[in-house]
Amino acid sequence: MGQRKQYTREFKREALELAKTSDKSAAQIERDFGLYPGQLHAWKRQFKHDGEQAFPGSGHLKASEAELQRLRRQIEVLETEREILKKAVAIFAHPKG
Repeated sequence: MGQRKQYTREFKREALELAKTSDKSAAQIERDFGLYPGQLHAWKRQFKHDGEQAFPGSGHLKASEAELQRLRRQIEVLETEREILKKAVAIFAHPKG
């Protein structure tokens, strides 16, 4: 099984710009660059959806995804702290007699 090709953010943007400004069809540009059929359309759809945050690169998250991940971690910490406080209240609410 072959390894997937990875393209830089700049390459994708330049290919999209060429598709927009060139007289060539998207299919012809894909053939010229050795892209899979429909690849430019997929990149165009992603760019339209994500705007300037499109194509963040390998291992990088879009700002909204990074914020969501940070908030989920914060929720985990707060839930753990809440459980600890519940146990502490239970211990101090019933003094040993």
